[in-house]
Amino acid sequence: MLEDHSSPTATPRDWWQAARPHTWPNAFAPVIVGSGAAAYAGGFSWWRASLALIVAWALIVGVNYANDYSDGIRGTDEDRTGPTRLTGGRLAKPQHVKMAAFLAFGVAGVAGIALSLSSAWWLILVGALCIAGAWFYTGGKNPYGYQGLGEVAVFIFFGLVAVLGTEYTQSGSVSWIGLACAISIGAISSSVNLANNLRDIPTDTASGKITLAVRLGDRTTRYLYSALALTPFVMSLVMAAELLPLLLAILALPLALSGVVLALRGARGMELIPLIKTTGQAMLMWAVITAVVLALNS
Repeated sequence: MLEDHSSPTATPRDWWQAARPHTWPNAFAPVIVGSGAAAYAGGFSWWRASLALIVAWALIVGVNYANDYSDGIRGTDEDRTGPTRLTGGRLAKPQHVKMAAFLAFGVAGVAGIALSLSSAWWLILVGALCIAGAWFYTGGKNPYGYQGLGEVAVFIFFGLVAVLGTEYTQSGSVSWIGLACAISIGAISSSVNLANNLRDIPTDTASGKITLAVRLGDRTTRYLYSALALTPFVMSLVMAAELLPLLLAILALPLALSGVVLALRGARGMELIPLIKTTGQAMLMWAVITAVVLALNS
């Protein structure tokens, strides 16, 4: 277990990198496309959309700091490629990283309560579950992220809950279009998480962190990543049965395919960083195009 630091040296840039802004499309995309689904149903609300965006963004920042803290104190972050690790890199005191995580969760909680009270009070319970899910991903005595359930949680929280919650708080209902969007974002968001864990298979295996990628092995993980990353484009074909212009979202396909090609060609370590980036970009582009088409046809 990692001991406390007496002389932290983290710079503002280190804190920024530890918040992992490259993962933020996972927060923005579901709110954008959920708002598009709400607009299509005739219920768009810009201020509810703004609150939902704050909730999603604060949650992902919180979970990134929480993972930094929890993985760091367990010693599973001491030999990693990728973003700066404040705790594992001994750049900041563990309690300060933990405090940053809970500050972000607090922001998400306040915005979530305001959003819930404007639509349905019981959504406060859903929000509390989301915060608990964010913390216990790598926190607590038996983190579910160490049991191969990380991608399942991403699919649920940043896919189904985020997209359908955004749609519901604005339109007062959920639609099959909203569900299709939720499945799409949940799948590609999970692929981003899976790609990150693919990169870390060697170090996670050595440290005893049993992610889904570790369970499946390198080859199967690459195939699953590819299937998840391409799911939104399959769903675009399905949704086009109702609204043909939704096929325009396939314009994001080249970005997704560039990641798939990298994965299937066997990219490893730092070579996987561009894959994670382009998959996030594909997700965001797909969400924006889909949302705009839905809004323009409302």
